Amino acid sequence: MSVGHLARELEKEGIPTIIIAIEAFKVNLLSMKVPRALFTSFPLGRPLGYPGNKSLHQKIVIEALNILKEADKKDTYKISSEKYM
Repeated sequence: MSVGHLARELEKEGIPTIIIAIEAFKVNLLSMKVPRALFTSFPLGRPLGYPGNKSLHQKIVIEALNILKEADKKDTYKISSEKYM
């Protein structure tokens, strides 16, 4: 959960952040009031999916960057459209 604390500190300094995390951590991260988060449906330890799946990793990172780019405020949370395969 130190990622949530770090994100809040970076935001205080004017650096926008987004956290990519698995849905299992959603309740914890929301209770920490992280600025922005993208939740994925992958297993523990694999928020971008399985190793070696470069195209999937890119899709998720691009999805997160688009949220960061388009979010006009903090408290933006979304569930990734990419599914566990």
